[in-house]
Amino acid sequence: MKLYNSLKRKKEEFRPIEDKKVRMYNCGPTVYSYAHIGNLRSFTFADILRRYLEYTGFKVKQVMNITDVGHMTAESLDAESGKDKMEEAARKENKDPWQIAEFYTEAFLEDSERMNFLQPHERPKATEMIEDMIELIRKLIKKGYAYVINNCVYFDISKFRGYGKLSGNTVEKLKHGAGGRVKKNPDKKSQFDFALWIEDSNHIMHWSSPWGEHGYPGWHVECSVMAMKYLGETIDIHTGGEDNKFPHHECEIAQSEGATGRKFCNYWLHVKHLLVDGNKMSKSKGNFYTLRDLIEKGYSPKALRFLYLKAHYRKQMNFTLEGLKEAEDNLASIWDFMDRLEEWNFEYDNNPKLEELMEKARKGFEREMDDDLNTPGALAVIFDFVKSVNKLMDQKKLSNADSDMVYDLITRFDQVLGVLERDREELPDWAKKLIEKREKLRKEKKWKQADKVRDELREKGIVVEDTPQGPRYRYA
Repeated sequence: MKLYNSLKRKKEEFRPIEDKKVRMYNCGPTVYSYAHIGNLRSFTFADILRRYLEYTGFKVKQVMNITDVGHMTAESLDAESGKDKMEEAARKENKDPWQIAEFYTEAFLEDSERMNFLQPHERPKATEMIEDMIELIRKLIKKGYAYVINNCVYFDISKFRGYGKLSGNTVEKLKHGAGGRVKKNPDKKSQFDFALWIEDSNHIMHWSSPWGEHGYPGWHVECSVMAMKYLGETIDIHTGGEDNKFPHHECEIAQSEGATGRKFCNYWLHVKHLLVDGNKMSKSKGNFYTLRDLIEKGYSPKALRFLYLKAHYRKQMNFTLEGLKEAEDNLASIWDFMDRLEEWNFEYDNNPKLEELMEKARKGFEREMDDDLNTPGALAVIFDFVKSVNKLMDQKKLSNADSDMVYDLITRFDQVLGVLERDREELPDWAKKLIEKREKLRKEKKWKQADKVRDELREKGIVVEDTPQGPRYRYA
């Protein structure tokens, strides 16, 4: 299995620290609003990665944090000078930041369930780890990597020789223009030093510390502490969106390795940006979507998950509603295939060609996934396999035992993809009565009236298909 390691800027064979055990940390949500579809792409990738590692026999310990201490809107090393997202949301919604965090944490957990994400083994909240953060900061001060000014603590990036090894933004490059947007802070030794602890008596979310009575942690220090608390000083895999690479992940490396003297993470994996209709997603442009927005438009969460799989995680993805509709149609075709397998009832000798087809599909799926999680390639293998099996079924060259084996293989693939099992929604009573009415009309050979009932169901979003085993329905 090869993964593209952002730290080395190339694909590398994955070798965990401990044999067959993987320690993985995924940057989770900042809970000041609903997660948008760009966030969900990154979380879907983390879920697929974990699932495939487990598919191949690894025992994974996955940690995904909840950032419930406000982090800043400024996309720079001087992030503490920006506006606090939690407090901005609190003012807009007339709630305090604690209420905002609790509400949107629950919303994210609902979205995670709808998207069929496996539960991480640990889901720490930043507010639960304040003492651990203070302890890490103390250690950095003692080792000379951090300094205190006006009750705030800053990391001195000039003291950490490896700064910039992940993103390429070294101290020298920053001095020569890469940090031009950074607002100068007269308290800091360098405008590029980042905050570990911020003292602000006006900040609603605050804690007592050795440096003052009204402080709160910097964004970057939170993830270092939560990762090392549950996974140890050196972890196998760290994931996030490409916007996390700098400054967030770069700063994580500096403070973690500065504190421990050990390598923080062996493999860094970053998900490319998502565009919407060819543009950057923005509320002002009217192209900003959350999962709830898409559900209200009639799309299923699994269709969104499937759409993510159609693009490689390291390639920029252009989201469109037309693409999402196509993903739903693709899913429906596989769901119909699975239904056909379940209902298959034909006496035939086991087909000797099937075993060869299945082995080709299994090897092809694993080959694509081993190549830096090439999900588009893996889906192509599955669709080719489905086409071949459908042809055998059309020719009545598949036994009941054969259909069971195919079903089991597709189900095994879905342990990784997490999309192929259809959500079985219970039909409302009115729909059941209409389907029964249509069946009665068909038995009486009243075809036109039966067709009218079928059209009525279709208009209400339910498609009825006739099979040798009786009527089968699905939501349009």
